[in-house]
Amino acid sequence: MSEQETLGLAEEFARYRRTLLEEVEVPGPAAVRRTVRGRGRRRLAVTTTAVLALFGGSAVGYAAMNGPEHRPGPVDPTPSVSVSPTPGGPTTPTPSASASSGGPASTAPNGRFSRAQLLGTKVTLPAWRAGPGCPTSAVRISGDDREGLNWLVALDHGDVDGDGAAETVALVQCVLGSGGPMQVVAFDRDEEGKAVTLGRVVATTIDKPQWLFALDVVDDGTVRVQVGDIAPGGGWPGEWSQRQWRGYRWKGGAFAQVSGPTSFGPNPHSADLAVTATPLVLSTADDGSRTGTTTVRIRNKGTGPVARVELRLNVPPAVRPDVDGWAPCTNEPQDTSEPVTCGLGRIPAGAEVTLTLSFRAAKGAPVGTGNADVVARPMDGDFNFLLDRQEADNQVGMVYR
Repeated sequence: MSEQETLGLAEEFARYRRTLLEEVEVPGPAAVRRTVRGRGRRRLAVTTTAVLALFGGSAVGYAAMNGPEHRPGPVDPTPSVSVSPTPGGPTTPTPSASASSGGPASTAPNGRFSRAQLLGTKVTLPAWRAGPGCPTSAVRISGDDREGLNWLVALDHGDVDGDGAAETVALVQCVLGSGGPMQVVAFDRDEEGKAVTLGRVVATTIDKPQWLFALDVVDDGTVRVQVGDIAPGGGWPGEWSQRQWRGYRWKGGAFAQVSGPTSFGPNPHSADLAVTATPLVLSTADDGSRTGTTTVRIRNKGTGPVARVELRLNVPPAVRPDVDGWAPCTNEPQDTSEPVTCGLGRIPAGAEVTLTLSFRAAKGAPVGTGNADVVARPMDGDFNFLLDRQEADNQVGMVYR
């Protein structure tokens, strides 16, 4: 296309724009403006069609790139869509297995037994320590502390073996008199729902611990047991027992201690005495009675003083205290008392008291030959008997003849 043709085309488009604008902007009522605007659009469409036919595709492309900017008319708003809520109210998303439990759901049997369920179920307990005890095979645990029964003292639950399901942990005592051995046992369920014994957590011993007070299963599966160094009874209350919390975990098919102390220090209510006695040999006196002496030594092997000591001599009824040697006793030995007693005062740590005690048997009184127990028992200032750390040497057999 020549330059002259291009200029002619531009002039033609300018003329048509002026015509259109004059018709569109005619003043008047709104109805007239709408009529004129519609008429102008029809004329413009006819004129444009004629131009396209006259000049061809090249002119149309040039005019489209260089013509006035197109200004779109008003666009009707998109009608709003009202969405009815799902019947039944808002829906709560269902959590996934990983979100609700942190991983795949456990398939292990639930080993949780309530107190009533455990009391009503036959179980097998780990063996009690040597000596008289309670039954252990296919027995029912008792809800009270009757003699010769396995008494359920305490109960708790938790995943102690790490299988994702809870187990039952019980504190059980074999009731013998005012005491008896104790143990903490873990129970589980098998695939058939029957109670099975997982294992023993801890038990009392002849030495220490001698008592179990409480248990607690924490979130990580540790079984915490409160143990005591001494059992109540024998003249001392349970409050004298030193208490410790020790933790146990299931490892390699058994429970092992993983936290807490492993030993007890000296009990402040304890002492350590030892006693020895020489034979009591009775000789005939001028009046026909028989007299003799024994030398008794009491040693304080402990680390602290002992406020009081009670010495007992289980001699035959015919053998009674004589005059000599009894002055250190805080009490007046009685001729008729059985056994013969002698109260002693304070013995410092590491100190020893030696007594030479005289005895007499009346003329013709049968004495015979035998062994008499001589026992030294430590006491506090209020005459309460103390524990002795090694009771074996608190007593000795004294030969008499």
